[in-house]
Amino acid sequence: MNPSIKAALWMLGAIFSLSAMAVSGRELSDGFDTFEIMLHRSAIALVIILVIIYLTGAYRNIGLKAWRSHFLRNIFHFTGQNLWFYALSVVPLAQVFALEFTTPLWVLLLSPLLLGEHLTRMRMIAGAMGFTGILIVARPGVDNLHPGIIAAAACAFFFALTYVFTKRLTKTESISAILLYLCAMQLVFGLVCAGYDGDVALPHLSDMPLLMLLACCGLLAHFCITKALTLAPATIVAPLDFVRLPLIALVGMMFYNEALDAWVFVGALIIFAGNYLNIWADTKNR
Repeated sequence: MNPSIKAALWMLGAIFSLSAMAVSGRELSDGFDTFEIMLHRSAIALVIILVIIYLTGAYRNIGLKAWRSHFLRNIFHFTGQNLWFYALSVVPLAQVFALEFTTPLWVLLLSPLLLGEHLTRMRMIAGAMGFTGILIVARPGVDNLHPGIIAAAACAFFFALTYVFTKRLTKTESISAILLYLCAMQLVFGLVCAGYDGDVALPHLSDMPLLMLLACCGLLAHFCITKALTLAPATIVAPLDFVRLPLIALVGMMFYNEALDAWVFVGALIIFAGNYLNIWADTKNR
């Protein structure tokens, strides 16, 4: 089978996983706050990762030398993930996904500061296109600047910080180590934040299918995207990720009676164009 077709199939898995995460996160928000969702999700994911690491013997390559970098990475990811879950519960799903597409643009703007990479003219143009798209999607004003919109935009910034620190860690750490620290640290963060008031909502048996889906799809999405990028260049993989937007818009319309907003698609298309322009320029210069 053609590698590009294989990559497309893996990206379909990622698209399904991310969409399922969004729906399960929204459904769980009726009975849990975002900290509790992160706590229970991390607990299930940690068990899964421990089993995989034990069975594959990957635990032999996991150490404590980079724990500070893992800690910073997971602080950023925990913050971004909580903002994402909050946004999913209060604003249309398509709007959250559209604003999440700005994450790569934040990465290219943060990389010169944190990774010493060069900020080219093309990257500046891509960044400007991305923020134009944000304004179109959010259409900020006195009357419609919902906290959920701010949360959705902010989560992309914290996800970008997560990616920058992940890039640092991959130079010395295995994927198994990164995932283990992710689940373990976020379990602790979730426990502290959910339990600060002495009241943690425990899941009922009826909640377990959604929590299992949330934990498994989170791990599966990262695996599928990584696998797709090993089979095909980013210029092929990136456009496939854009399929998430119309899909989640249809899910929102069918299950939550969310109207299809044409301006969300216009803004998302500009954001995507900025992302693709940056990837194309980077690939061309190599």
